[in-house]
Amino acid sequence: MRVLIAPDKFAGTLTAVQAADAIAEGWRRHAPGDELDLAPMADGGPGFVDVLHAALGGELSAVTVGGPHGASVPAVVLRVGDTAYVESAQAAGLHLVDGDPETATSRGVGELVLAAVDAGARTVVVGLGGTGTNDGGAGLLAALGATADAVLDAGPAALSGVGDVDLSAARERLAGVTLVAASDVDIPLTGLFGATKTFGPQKGIAEERIAEVDGWLEAFATATDRRTSLDKGAGAAGGIGYALLVLGASREPGIDLVAAAVSLAERAGRSDLVVTGEGAFDFSSRAGKVPYGVAGVASEALRPCIALAGQVLVGSREMRALGIESAYSLVELVGEERAYAAPAEALADLAQRVARTWSR
Repeated sequence: MRVLIAPDKFAGTLTAVQAADAIAEGWRRHAPGDELDLAPMADGGPGFVDVLHAALGGELSAVTVGGPHGASVPAVVLRVGDTAYVESAQAAGLHLVDGDPETATSRGVGELVLAAVDAGARTVVVGLGGTGTNDGGAGLLAALGATADAVLDAGPAALSGVGDVDLSAARERLAGVTLVAASDVDIPLTGLFGATKTFGPQKGIAEERIAEVDGWLEAFATATDRRTSLDKGAGAAGGIGYALLVLGASREPGIDLVAAAVSLAERAGRSDLVVTGEGAFDFSSRAGKVPYGVAGVASEALRPCIALAGQVLVGSREMRALGIESAYSLVELVGEERAYAAPAEALADLAQRVARTWSR
């Protein structure tokens, strides 16, 4: 039997590569004769560059950029020919925010883009997701040379009185460079379904502060490009998507970009079963997340798709709406404590049990 193993990261515990290895290890315990094809996946968030490097090869260059509160943080640029791939979470990740989220800046992401351009890239693909900033991408624009009558790289709080933004220097700096925003969400920048309302609380913005912070981003959008702020994906990564769009970037779902890079459709067609997974499998998985994307590819190839997850938070009807035949919970099998204490071992145990049902 041929099994394609294509999981996302299990956030906070396993990278996508580690998750694929653990699933393969457990599967082999029960079905050592099965042919396993490992294709770790990403949707633009943490792990994006690692997954693409594993699939495409290329050259990794280490750089140092400013973090959300100014401290230097390490990051990498992946060069494949004249295309560079960078990951916003490396410069502005939630794990890097160690102060007030209202003063956290995305400037480091702009510095990453500059590093890619300075290295000769003619196309720069920016993976969006997993960030702790919510500044509308103002910091990114500042790093590229944008100016304003307010401070652009001091977080959303500094945008409270913004009235005029000049993007000409930033656009000139990127002349001849194609930008691609690899986004796993399609929300606008502001409003009831915007970046602040949707993801602000998980970034530490208090509920009672949501309206005011959203108002600052409204002012920023009015001063730059109000129409673009309403586009799908403008609210990705706390508005870094918006900054890229106003600089002329095209938007591509991160899962689609990675799926193409790893030839997922062809590999699914050669398989009898597709196995995917992520930390929490819930209905939000439909919004550009890896399991939904992988299940779609499996469906096109007329192959069944199952999911292994840290937690399964949907019922069978919702599961099938997402294209998943069955989903299996790590926490349900081994308990929450062990799932976090020994995640690779626990995931291997779950895969071994699932193989009893699905392997021939």
